[in-house]
Amino acid sequence: MSIQQQWIAFCTIVSKECNRFLRIWVQTLIPPAITMSLYFVIFGTLIGSRIGQMGGYSYMEFVVPGLIMMAVITNSYSNVVSSFYSAKFQHSIEELLVSPTPNYVILLGYLVGGSFRGLLVGLIVTLLSLFFADLQVYSPGIMVAIVFMTSILFSLMGFINAVYANSFDDISIIPTFVLTPLTYLGGVFYSVSLLPEFWYKVSLLNPILYMVNAFRYGILGVSDIDVTYAFIGVAIFIMVLFGYSLHLLNSGKRLRS
Repeated sequence: MSIQQQWIAFCTIVSKECNRFLRIWVQTLIPPAITMSLYFVIFGTLIGSRIGQMGGYSYMEFVVPGLIMMAVITNSYSNVVSSFYSAKFQHSIEELLVSPTPNYVILLGYLVGGSFRGLLVGLIVTLLSLFFADLQVYSPGIMVAIVFMTSILFSLMGFINAVYANSFDDISIIPTFVLTPLTYLGGVFYSVSLLPEFWYKVSLLNPILYMVNAFRYGILGVSDIDVTYAFIGVAIFIMVLFGYSLHLLNSGKRLRS
């Protein structure tokens, strides 16, 4: 395929992925907005007023970046895992694989579609947070870079989960038993500096901790870890998972009947 044809194929996949969740926006965009609003009210307003300051900021301001990142992670992941598994279940992915479209174009199309949903939900949650907290962005570059890289990373993870899933139940195992615990223990609601030394070191093994803190640094200018490590770690994970995802597409295992 020529570069122009590849671009058309890429735009077609992205358009399909975006239209897929925008067409049912009441189910894909409204629920996470309502859920995050409840978090703002319960954790930020009701509980936060009793906790006081954390990291030099009010508790509401402290948790907002983490909640935004949690929304981005969840929606980037869920969009790709549900979309790609549905294509595999209906065997429509086989038609795409036998077409002249390069596999990396197929993969990029799904990743951009998933990232767009994650970023769009993140933007909605950010706008809602302005009703609860007065946010002053400390470093727009760091904020945008880490949230974009995180959405790509979890879109890749959703893609891999979809490839290995054998049923619709399988696509909920990782979010339920892996993603949710790591997110809640990733410094979204607390500063890991408050933990005892042993649990602090254990928390450093959680990759989501670095993403949340890097995003918090981009907004507030405070972080429990060095944000350089966050960017390096996320970049390495993206390269490894992208290479593995491309390998899964090239091999065709679990994708062709």
